[in-house]
Amino acid sequence: MESNKLKKMMKKIEDVLAAASFAEEGESESARLLLREGRRVLLALKQGRIDAKTVKYAVNSAKRIGADLDILFVSSSEGQADPLLEELESGLTAEGVTYRLIRKQGCLKEAVIDYTNREKEILFAVVESPESLDADCRKKDSMLSELWQKLKCPLVVVMDQA
Repeated sequence: MESNKLKKMMKKIEDVLAAASFAEEGESESARLLLREGRRVLLALKQGRIDAKTVKYAVNSAKRIGADLDILFVSSSEGQADPLLEELESGLTAEGVTYRLIRKQGCLKEAVIDYTNREKEILFAVVESPESLDADCRKKDSMLSELWQKLKCPLVVVMDQA
């Protein structure tokens, strides 16, 4: 485990030194790209519940802070196509947004917790509503505060005004 931490630290030091070299040569954009690696925003989506405002919030936030976008797409069953997801992907590609798509099955809440526990670069997670977090969950942690206690990053919930 310590060896892994040491490797990550050495990689960061190498990146900083490389970025400094690029900056000295007037390549500020290349330097910025090297330093922003690892900064990610998580957009958590449940199949059939892809809200345009939530997507827009996550994409704009990632762009504004210079982070890449992770899309965690949770479906009820494996291999099920979602036209809204395909439309989202083509829109992101057209905009030039760097993203990666992670497909999971089951409970969105559990998938978000598992993913953020594994991926330490996640700055914050964006979800559409508290109801989407509980759909298809075996454990009924109905209190959103229980999720916050288990989550390793801030959670942003984008909701319509009541």
